[in-house]
Amino acid sequence: MRYRSVMSADSDSANVARWTANYVGERQGAALYEALASVEKDPRRSEILRQMAAVEVRHAARWEEKLRRAGIEPPAVRQGHQERIICWLARRIGVEAVLPLVRGMELRAAGGYAGQNDAFDLIAEERGHARTLAAMTEGRTGSIGDVAPTGADEAATAILGRERWHRRDRGGSLRAAVFGVNDGLVSNLSLVIGVAGADPAPHFILLAGVSGLLAGAFSMAAGEYVSISAQRELFERQIALEREELATNPEQEREELSLLYQAKGVPRHDADLIADRLMQDPEAALDTMAREELGLDPTSLGSPWTAAASSMLAFAAGAIVPVLPYLFSSGNTAFLLSCILSALGLLVVGAAVTLFTGRNPLLGALRMLTIGTLAATVTYCVGRVIGVSADV
Repeated sequence: MRYRSVMSADSDSANVARWTANYVGERQGAALYEALASVEKDPRRSEILRQMAAVEVRHAARWEEKLRRAGIEPPAVRQGHQERIICWLARRIGVEAVLPLVRGMELRAAGGYAGQNDAFDLIAEERGHARTLAAMTEGRTGSIGDVAPTGADEAATAILGRERWHRRDRGGSLRAAVFGVNDGLVSNLSLVIGVAGADPAPHFILLAGVSGLLAGAFSMAAGEYVSISAQRELFERQIALEREELATNPEQEREELSLLYQAKGVPRHDADLIADRLMQDPEAALDTMAREELGLDPTSLGSPWTAAASSMLAFAAGAIVPVLPYLFSSGNTAFLLSCILSALGLLVVGAAVTLFTGRNPLLGALRMLTIGTLAATVTYCVGRVIGVSADV
């Protein structure tokens, strides 16, 4: 095929090769979805796959039009090796088992369109297909109440709000605090007992404990600040992209919303109604897309400063326990009190952890005590060996 003899002024061989590859990929994708739809036994899921096939056909039509304008006849498309393997697997082990593979193909397709100025809007649709496949794979179920709770749904929401294990923000903060205290207690206990094992002068043990407390607390704060800042920036960027997609391609976003709700179990007619209603309010649509696609709450992205401060204080609260006796005493008395206070702290933290695991508080407390005791014993022995060999 001689491209240059038939191309228009604003085309070149690179563009034609790109358009051809895009066309072939979209046609193969459409054929794959049609094949999976024919194998899928669930009529609802089969219909979703057929709708996705129709979207791929629409994408292919764009590249076909560009090729024809350039004087190029679109090539015949055969099923690719990967598509054949996926279809073979779907027929034998079920469609749901191969959906993660198809999702990976969609994500690669979205990445392949990156940098193609004439395919910017298709990136969002390919990503949307990947999210729809993820929803189908996870087997999530939903209802119209997921979008606009009213009546009984509001009552259900109120009940969930009263249940302490459904309070994400409070539960997450409490969980972080408990594990922060645990980290501080176990790590500084091990440090203090290890130094004490070397039998140095009392002020060395106190110096080591305070240094461990400060170093660990600042390290926890810095790590949490960087982590939450990076996560927040990523989420803000993703929300900004969703906002841009809603503004530039509202119809495609509406279709994506509909597919998402269909994948969650909502009938197609109802899913279309939900999508239409949401698209009437851009902010409501953005909020829903952020929650459904990105899995985040735009109103509570988290403050890095708050996270850093809480991590620092939680770690310090645990780390101060084995140090306290050395502030007021020394020698064997301080060592014994440090062990007793730390053991009590480990029991309390172990019991607190069971608030999230649902296990027996006594077993949780004893497990944490055992772990802390083993860690402290190891460091004490190491400190003892080093202390004897160094003749401290």
